[in-house]
Amino acid sequence: MQSQKQFKRRFSFEFFPPKTDQGKEKLQVVRNQLAEVNPDFFSVTFGAGGSTRDRTIETVLNLHKQGISTAPHLSCVGGTRAEIAELLDVYKENGINRIVALRGDMPSGMGASGEMRYANELVAFIREHSGDHFNLEVAAYPEFHPQARNAEEDLKNFARKVEAGANSAITQYFFNPESYFYFIDRLEKLGVTIPVVPGIMPIVNFSSLVRFSDMCGAEIPRWIRKQLEAYGDDTASIRKFGEEVITEMCEKLLKAGAPGLHFYTLNQAEPSISIWKNLGISEREKIAF
Repeated sequence: MQSQKQFKRRFSFEFFPPKTDQGKEKLQVVRNQLAEVNPDFFSVTFGAGGSTRDRTIETVLNLHKQGISTAPHLSCVGGTRAEIAELLDVYKENGINRIVALRGDMPSGMGASGEMRYANELVAFIREHSGDHFNLEVAAYPEFHPQARNAEEDLKNFARKVEAGANSAITQYFFNPESYFYFIDRLEKLGVTIPVVPGIMPIVNFSSLVRFSDMCGAEIPRWIRKQLEAYGDDTASIRKFGEEVITEMCEKLLKAGAPGLHFYTLNQAEPSISIWKNLGISEREKIAF
């Protein structure tokens, strides 16, 4: 973890592009609540195969013009170089200077993967097209990518993204901080020392958490799963327990030198804000974690 302590901390919140006018109104309220804590940036997801392309662009540009830097997610699966170049030009012209560059998922029914298959190819293409204009975030998987052939190959894949020009990384969410510490230690041994910011998933709904975690390969420790199961439909108890668990994990990560936190909000403000306040992040420059 020594390599991570050298980096300035940054804190961010992730949204998904809403589908309806009601969803847009809700996101605006959430955005305003989260803007009050002055995060370093927001990010906006990009659907499988570019399925939310237009909604992502609209959401990113709308949020960005309101005063907080906003980073679009951009995936290469299902897209052409020309389409990606067009997106990069739109973002550059509108003052966007950070992109979360991902391989992305193939939507069901799509037969071709596009002109690029891996995130390191996307990172290299962005650098070729736009030089150093964009700060490029890439994904990291402390518990390893669910489609990786093995742990060693997954680490090498991450290193390829860094070699291609990635500036920093955001992890898939996890509930075992030891997996993050081990991942960073392995990267250090490979000589990879970019900032790797832990992705944080607040716990608000047990069934949704299980579904998300099964899809992305995030392990829910047995003791957490069993306690959540015991609460049944008691939403208040689930949220209270989840807030305590995630706050404690974040404290441990920050004390060990993690270079910030990235909250997966699911377009909700309160769960992330509660953890933020528990940590005293608004006073982060005064706190010696």
